[in-house]
Amino acid sequence: MNLTTKLLALATALTLALPSKAQAEGKIRVAEQFGVVYLLLNVAQDQKLIEKHGKKQGIDVDVDWVKLSGGAVVNDALLSGSINVAGAGVGPLMTIWDRTKGRQNVRGIASLGSFPYYLVSTNPAVKTIADFSAKDRIALPAVTVSVQARILQMAAAKQWGVAEFKKLDPLTQTVPHPDAAAALIAGKTELNGHFAAPPFQQLELAGNPNAHVVLDSYQVLGGPSSATVLYATEKYVKDNPKTYRAFIDALVEAAQYIAANPEGAADAYLRVNKGSVDRALLLKVIKDPKTQFSVAPQNTLGLAQFLHQVGAIKNKPASWRDYFFAHPAIANGS
Repeated sequence: MNLTTKLLALATALTLALPSKAQAEGKIRVAEQFGVVYLLLNVAQDQKLIEKHGKKQGIDVDVDWVKLSGGAVVNDALLSGSINVAGAGVGPLMTIWDRTKGRQNVRGIASLGSFPYYLVSTNPAVKTIADFSAKDRIALPAVTVSVQARILQMAAAKQWGVAEFKKLDPLTQTVPHPDAAAALIAGKTELNGHFAAPPFQQLELAGNPNAHVVLDSYQVLGGPSSATVLYATEKYVKDNPKTYRAFIDALVEAAQYIAANPEGAADAYLRVNKGSVDRALLLKVIKDPKTQFSVAPQNTLGLAQFLHQVGAIKNKPASWRDYFFAHPAIANGS
């Protein structure tokens, strides 16, 4: 065997020893945030549904769950490669879709369902958003970026005109949902408003006699809307088709389980989150007729186009399909 042949044999052996794209399959790191809006992920984690559907695809899936707070943090984690799937609002999705268009091409892969988000205030003088003053402080997951922040801007535009869409931004503060809920219930901090998510909004309404709903996200968005979604880079979706399919199939099964067994879903939420949320209140949230657990996005385009109208994103989506990957499970989205 001459030197050239030996080198070729060595190179071949080294190539075979390196991980291939097929070997990259089977790993997924998912970032979620706080609240019942992530129940599909909680059920999938509790029942190991991703692992189950991975085996149906002929692979063992190693799932890693990460808890973060705020769309900006989640987006940074996705772009840095720290996570593979991001869970956040439509607002953060549109920000990263616009930012990565033509490069990483981040798009949505599924909805987590449709939920009404309530802007809760403990200030008796605040009946509508027009009543907020410089003395009020509104907590939300991420200032200007989170879906709550964007819906508040959309509400301001409807109240005072598009040019004034940022009118309430100076009153907002970045606070994780659990901390904001604790502050409103205690009533001992400067925070007297919280654009929340279930079950935190229900906890506030039950825990502080002054707490009341100032704004319902469905009012702003014109009906039920998938405000919280999951998204990933084009590379991850293309390089990991079996893992991607197992993940989506797991979400579909989780949605079916929640519809058929809300009690079991509530228990899964409590086990995964290790929280002290009252089970009866949790069940009430899950069974709320205004809440829908489904993977197909619903009524997302209005907010997306509003963000383009006010200059928050450069690219104007003509359809929800512009910022979601195609998949049979979400074919009837909007």
